[in-house]
Amino acid sequence: MYPALPKSYKGAYPFKLGTTSFIYPDHITPNIKMLAPYLDEIELLFFESQPAGMPSPQEITEIRQLAKDFDLTYNIHLPLDISLGASDPSRRQAAIETIKHINDLTAPLAPSTYTLHLPYDEAEFDNERIKRWQGHIRQSMEKLLAAGIEAESISIENLAYPLEWVEKIINDFNLAVCIDLGHLIVNQFDIQATFNRYYQKTVIIHLYGAESRHDHLSLDNLAPINTDIIMPILKQFKGIVSLEVFSYDGLVSSLNFLEKCWQKYANK
Repeated sequence: MYPALPKSYKGAYPFKLGTTSFIYPDHITPNIKMLAPYLDEIELLFFESQPAGMPSPQEITEIRQLAKDFDLTYNIHLPLDISLGASDPSRRQAAIETIKHINDLTAPLAPSTYTLHLPYDEAEFDNERIKRWQGHIRQSMEKLLAAGIEAESISIENLAYPLEWVEKIINDFNLAVCIDLGHLIVNQFDIQATFNRYYQKTVIIHLYGAESRHDHLSLDNLAPINTDIIMPILKQFKGIVSLEVFSYDGLVSSLNFLEKCWQKYANK
């Protein structure tokens, strides 16, 4: 039997507080059963595009019922092994088909958002390569939306390159944004400037501890200088905050750290 979380955090913050569907070393549904009584939302991880790693339609029905029973919502993290900007047209088409399949499979869950990575896989960073990559993304996005995907349902996550590289695509297609604070820290981007620039389009924040080149650590690994920036951001945010950690101990320590920081910054 897995250990339960020490207390409930439902409705504890002005944002929806969630975590990933891999806190316990088990499949998605057992994780949801353990987490549902304690959190507002679960980030369902679809990190690989292979069908073997995805829940069956029967599991989706069970997951949907758990949401009703526990006043729970879901968001979907789309696979990491797909690329709408790949140079190979067959890879781009496979990415489109994978996203469409996951959208169809999880539609009964009415997810808050589908978070998508737009990886830049080129070895060089010259303007010509970047423009070609942007063009591939644009073409893929047109096909994806033509297939019936709602643009507002997709949130583009910041990665190791400046989010400005895909800003025009986000705006032109009316996509949403996922701000991953750990990625900003690890890649030494300006947290406050990024939030200020994209907060109106941001529907979800990924939050966890990060230091040097290490990420997805417990939240108590945040440096004080970053905590001082992040807490005021959370104070004004009304969307989803997902504690993107992948273990029970990491989640419990993150929840405790967030609660202490929240109280500390309550009157600031």
